[in-house]
Amino acid sequence: MVDCEFNPSGVSRIPFSAVYRTVGFKETEAQVYLTAAPITAKILDVERFTRAPDRFNMSKHRSVSKAMPAVFKIELKHGNFTWIVKRKEKHFMELHRELLKYKTLMRIPLPTRSHTERRKSIKRSEVRQMPALPRGGGDELAREEQVSSRRKQLEDYLNKLLRMAMYRKYYATIEFIDVSQLSFIQDLGPKGLEGIVYKRSGGHRIPGMNCCGHNEVCYRWSKRWLIVKDSFLLYMKPDTGAISFVLLVDNEFSIKMDSKYTDTKHGVRIENLSRKLVLKFTSYRHARWWGQAIESFVRKHGKAFLRAHRFGSFAREEENIPSKWYVNGKTYMEDVANALEEAKEEIFITDWWLSPEIFLKRPVVEGNRWRLDCILKRKAQQGVRIFVMLYKEVELALGINSEYSKRTLIHLHPNIKVMRHPDHVSSSVYLWAHHEKIVVIDQSVAFVGGIDLAYGRWDDSEHRLTDVGSVTRSVAQAMEQGLDSSTPRKKVSTSGNSSRSMTGDSVDLPKLKGIGRTRKTRFSLYHHIQRGLHHADSISSIDSTNKSGSMLQTGVGELMGNTRFWHGKDYCNFVYKDWVRLDKPFDDFIDRYTTPRMPWHDISSVVHGKAARDVARHFIQRWNFTKIMKPKYRSLSYPFLLPKSHSTANDLKYQAPDCVQTKVQVLRSAADWSAGIKHHEESIHNAYIQVIAKSKHFIYIENQFFISCADNKHVYNKIGDAIIERIIRAHKEKKPFRVYVVTPLLPGFEGDISTGGGNALQAVMHFNYRTMNRGEYSIIAQLKKEMDDQWMNYISICGLRTHAELEGRLVTELIYVHSKLLIADDSTVIIGSANINDRSMLGKRDSEVAVIFEDSETTPSVMDGQEYQAGKFALQLRLECFKTILGAFDDPTIDVSDPISNGFYKDVWMSISGRNATIYEKVFRCLPSSLVRNKQELMSFHFKSGLDKEDPVKAQELLKKIRGFLVQFPLEFLCEENLMPSVGTKEAMVPTEIWT
Repeated sequence: MVDCEFNPSGVSRIPFSAVYRTVGFKETEAQVYLTAAPITAKILDVERFTRAPDRFNMSKHRSVSKAMPAVFKIELKHGNFTWIVKRKEKHFMELHRELLKYKTLMRIPLPTRSHTERRKSIKRSEVRQMPALPRGGGDELAREEQVSSRRKQLEDYLNKLLRMAMYRKYYATIEFIDVSQLSFIQDLGPKGLEGIVYKRSGGHRIPGMNCCGHNEVCYRWSKRWLIVKDSFLLYMKPDTGAISFVLLVDNEFSIKMDSKYTDTKHGVRIENLSRKLVLKFTSYRHARWWGQAIESFVRKHGKAFLRAHRFGSFAREEENIPSKWYVNGKTYMEDVANALEEAKEEIFITDWWLSPEIFLKRPVVEGNRWRLDCILKRKAQQGVRIFVMLYKEVELALGINSEYSKRTLIHLHPNIKVMRHPDHVSSSVYLWAHHEKIVVIDQSVAFVGGIDLAYGRWDDSEHRLTDVGSVTRSVAQAMEQGLDSSTPRKKVSTSGNSSRSMTGDSVDLPKLKGIGRTRKTRFSLYHHIQRGLHHADSISSIDSTNKSGSMLQTGVGELMGNTRFWHGKDYCNFVYKDWVRLDKPFDDFIDRYTTPRMPWHDISSVVHGKAARDVARHFIQRWNFTKIMKPKYRSLSYPFLLPKSHSTANDLKYQAPDCVQTKVQVLRSAADWSAGIKHHEESIHNAYIQVIAKSKHFIYIENQFFISCADNKHVYNKIGDAIIERIIRAHKEKKPFRVYVVTPLLPGFEGDISTGGGNALQAVMHFNYRTMNRGEYSIIAQLKKEMDDQWMNYISICGLRTHAELEGRLVTELIYVHSKLLIADDSTVIIGSANINDRSMLGKRDSEVAVIFEDSETTPSVMDGQEYQAGKFALQLRLECFKTILGAFDDPTIDVSDPISNGFYKDVWMSISGRNATIYEKVFRCLPSSLVRNKQELMSFHFKSGLDKEDPVKAQELLKKIRGFLVQFPLEFLCEENLMPSVGTKEAMVPTEIWT
């Protein structure tokens, strides 16, 4: 039996998780009704039809028209559900005959187990007291009074029947009153039409899914139980109870009942963006009733889904949604971990890349408790269903090893289901990726943004370059020796080199694996840890338990004082070296003592209620599409997912802390290959363009790419063009307007920039520079045509960089900006997974999800020296970003409250980014740099060293003047070179769309 939850009124609720436990309709354990809630029936109306005279056989009939059987329109109520069924006299007779057979059968003690169980479950008195059905006057009730008395008799009969559990639960009764196991689940919304139908196979919009030709031979008709809900319909197989298709209501949803549309007599065609579904009925009137009833029900309860929405999005604008932003992975992953912990029914995750072994809370002080795979395993054991969709990469091109992630997750627990998509050969999608990053809990809390649950993403506002724990090499070595021999510990001081060759595996030291390690060390340390272990619900092998020594909670606080933020593969610098051997999660692949990590700057968000339902709906659409698309997912072990109703969306069991109410709309890039829809959607692109065009004061953009300015040959998205138009308008109106763009100093491809950086890296640089300042289409070139050097008053392009001391030397590294953020006028924000390039924006290419937030709560602020009502959500986010990158948290004299005044733009933003860039150039002679315009200058650039080598004391003094992380973008770097891949290289052979 399904457990019931009781609500305050004492009427039980069937939990949503019952949708995963449906059984055959005739099974005794099928739970249909709410316990403790009666079902009542009332006959509202009796419809009498007359059949039109038969034109051809006039002679046979004396009467001109013939009365048809009366149809009783019955209203049923159960709990807070109300629905209507139509039945004829003969249907009552058939039901009564079925029940008599059942009653007789129940009196005979047959020797089968199921029969015995069923007999035990019924009350003897009910068997005897089955209501009698008074004989009626046949189907044709002539006079009015006959009709009303018969109506009363049938109503009484039905109500008596429905009061008796034995007969109410019998499948013939269930079918008679059109109910099923999915009728009374509160979260699926109001009860719509249900019943047996015949459906035709095919009709999908999936390439390769339909049979050739439209002749009858191809079609199969199957008997199914159809259920109509407020925003979708589904059909089930009555004999097994399996849900075998879900059709979502969308703005192309339509119902046609004419035989020319259905190619069948008495047919109904239901169509949406993904499928044409044809149903067949027994008569013209039966088909009409179904068609009209579905249409009126969906119009009444699902009109939000039938309409076209702003920006061409699949989702409407939702008011008063609790919303929150995240700057960097630390706070984001903490909130994700807490929300996952609160999941009761379902968890949906989709990522471009997912690393099962990452820690969501750091530093690690509770053993493996907050490791992603451990959280998911724990929730699955509690009965939560977990669905994960991963991007299936082209393995030659990317090393993210989604196959390893899938294998690791599905081995944790049968409640965890993982799909990968696309199949490159069968779907012939080689170039595009699933790029969205979503985590949805119970369809009521949804995290959307730029942060994958993967290595390298966790970071905080300090953007540290080093992570060697709190021990130096010599101390680490001493501890190693002390532990191994269990003798009193001596501090052994050695030269740097020899200590690095000692085994450090046991204390999770960052050396490359297998250098000078003996088995003895490993196991003695392992047992040593085990003795002091309080709890580490590790699901990994001995090997990884011991390697993650510093993660285990011992009796004496953190093991060996070696707190680390980034373990194993999480310590990375992907421009220096791409990930390898992901199946060894706790082995370092970069030497922490020589190479700084690459910090990761990113933005994400969380929404609740109806907006979370919309994000979940997108996930469900993709999951169900992938299930149909890939034969290996068609088995019942990968269930169809059902969207929860918007009618229960405000009933939040859990909410992320510190939210602000905003108006929210979910946006996406989706197409036939990614979501199985007929027309592609590019609502993120549309929203960007409209928000830029309507902005009044400023635009702040953080993005991993900056590839735009359409030439309709190589580049098609128009975000750059919208920026140019907006600035020219401001210039003509002589009004202040600022555009801030923050983007990575180098694209995130492995390559040594000191020798040019490799073809992939250069190709992306080419398109970034083509958007900024090179060539006729670029923003700066087009602005110069209009206003000469005045463009500098309107747009500033910057990157982020930081520095640190590593083992006594000064080091610097760029901060990788991975955000996909736009803020306009401190009132509108777009956060998502979509980069500013054609791949993300055009809709037909990569799949993406974003959210636009418009503030409904305001707070007093300043804009160009004037008082200004800023939005609470947008303002706080902009202040957080500005203070972090300009160093205002450490230096209170930096005022970032007015984003467009000359005082801020010139004396703070331009001045800090210019000064920081100059200091970094002097101290480190770092690349990219505007001093290097061609390959010759690049080659000679390294011969002269910076102050970090020549005068470390002076270098330290200069570095004290650095504020925050902001540096001017080196617009002239390699400006005399053609950065496109040269003919003959493998990068030159792939289509340009790869880079744009």
